Amino acid sequence: MSLNIFLAFLLAFSIVQSQELSPTKIFLLAGQSNMAGRGGVNNNTWNMIIPPESTPRPFILRLSLDKTWVVAHEPLHKDIDYTKVCGVGPGMPFAHELLAKDPNFGVIGLVPCAIGGTNITQWAKGSEDYTKLVQRADASLRSGGKIEALLWYQGESDTVSHNQTDGNIYKERLYNFFTNIRSDLNCPNLPIIQVALASGFNSTLEEIVRAVQLENDLPNLQTVDAKGLPLEGDGLHLSTPAQVQLGKMLADAFLNNFPKPIQ
Repeated sequence: MSLNIFLAFLLAFSIVQSQELSPTKIFLLAGQSNMAGRGGVNNNTWNMIIPPESTPRPFILRLSLDKTWVVAHEPLHKDIDYTKVCGVGPGMPFAHELLAKDPNFGVIGLVPCAIGGTNITQWAKGSEDYTKLVQRADASLRSGGKIEALLWYQGESDTVSHNQTDGNIYKERLYNFFTNIRSDLNCPNLPIIQVALASGFNSTLEEIVRAVQLENDLPNLQTVDAKGLPLEGDGLHLSTPAQVQLGKMLADAFLNNFPKPIQ
């Protein structure tokens, strides 16, 4: 971490501590590794390069593992996706872009919940990851604020050849997840912005999953397409510049499609 970024973090931390800020607008981040963030990670080592769009700011908070609000900083998912090496993800650039486009947007609360390597069945209602997502979402509301949207990036693990992904089955499981999470959060109109895959383990299965994601035929569901964004050397994970671009795409999707609060 550079000296400038460290000083920015200290400044943001001091402002939050002195004003006891809590978020007014909350965003859930879930899915697998590309949502958790692997930007700058190669050979299980993060290069610790943080772009300007991911630097700490006093009006961008994150819900920590112990469910308290703290100044957000990369890696956003470090204490959540803790069995993996995390790097830069789309969450911080997303929040930066919201504030850049609307300086009066308010204090943003990011709730990291993504877990690398998870397939869609691991997000079924009653599963460990699903239950933790609901628990963390509920905890995020204790200090006030409102959940504005779920940001969702998942599907690479469903392109592993031995899974033999069927489009109809994947769609059923995915839409069940969306429906269940809306129901359990008591927000039937919760905006959901999902990411169509940029990569996968099997090109045929990747296209099957992408086709489902691009159908986009649920109310208050938007899809941004990550295909073509640059990848890290493993050919699977988005690079840091790609994560910055994805964060901006997610912010634009939210601002352009959900301009007024959903009650």
